[in-house]
Amino acid sequence: MPPDALSRNPSRSSAIGYFERNLTLWVALCIVAGVALGHWLPGLFGAIAGAELARVNLPVAVLVWVMIIPMLLKIDFGALAGVGEHWRGIAVTLAINWAVKPFSMAALAWLFVGVLFQPWLPAGQGPSYTAGLILLAAAPCTAMVFVWSNLSDGEPHFTLTQVALNDLIMVFAFAPLVGLLLGLSAITVPWDTLLLSVGLYIVVPVMAAQLWRRVVLARGGPAALARVQAVLGPASVTALLATLVLLFGFQGEQIIAQPLVILLLAVPILIQVYFNAGLAYLLSRRFGVAHCVAAPAALIGASNFFELAVATAISVFGLDSGAALATVVGVLVEVPVMLSVVHLVTRTRGWYQREA
Repeated sequence: MPPDALSRNPSRSSAIGYFERNLTLWVALCIVAGVALGHWLPGLFGAIAGAELARVNLPVAVLVWVMIIPMLLKIDFGALAGVGEHWRGIAVTLAINWAVKPFSMAALAWLFVGVLFQPWLPAGQGPSYTAGLILLAAAPCTAMVFVWSNLSDGEPHFTLTQVALNDLIMVFAFAPLVGLLLGLSAITVPWDTLLLSVGLYIVVPVMAAQLWRRVVLARGGPAALARVQAVLGPASVTALLATLVLLFGFQGEQIIAQPLVILLLAVPILIQVYFNAGLAYLLSRRFGVAHCVAAPAALIGASNFFELAVATAISVFGLDSGAALATVVGVLVEVPVMLSVVHLVTRTRGWYQREA
């Protein structure tokens, strides 16, 4: 991240700034540690993975709270009315999420899984892998996008509004869109997973952060709020790293057992992430969107709601299906690849703000 960004946000300059300067190293260490620990301690990670409700992992949910509550403390509900001025950014992100991403992933899955990689994938699993990739692309990200937006100095009110809109649209559009792309007459949506995820990842932390914000401001004003955010900064970074270790630890055995399949399935996911993020970023610049909105717009347009994708794949195709494995690859890719997109949008701030 550029030095000027850290000076604008000094509460996270020491801990998060150090993390960002060594981003590649930290991500690599967390991936290796997660895979190794998951392989050496399968019982421990199995127990942690089993602590779930409606297929929502509760330890991960707690880590997400620790990650995003410091960022949600910045949000002033009274300022949400001004989000309308960012309508171009909202339009770009909605178009990418619902009119581009699912269809681009369907095309990429057909090309890579159905044609290019077919000789190296297990026989007969192609359609199931394709279904999993489509499920992943049809579910836009929710809570984790607050982390990516914060790391890129994104406008927090825009991010909250966009997440809320995606959640609302997802309730109505997810099943018909997936059914259309998969050629199925009906899709079993795991409503318990969808609603619980939105509640745990969005409603609860937003309400908790707003209550905390009001108490702190009432007692000590903006200076007290800044001190709280400074204290919470290192905890947020630690939770992000712990989440990365857990996600790879949960799948340590799978990664070691079938590394080639996981690597091949990651290719179309990586391409669609960078394609959709880049398209959202370029369209935002073309339409004159401020960088503080364009950055989270690109990140929201590229990331996925992997809990819903995994739960749907298991409900429709089964726990041991290729679809379930493909969505799990999306889980593994999510954190490191989104951190790389954060790096790209922050490093290109000067280019973005320069007149075309």
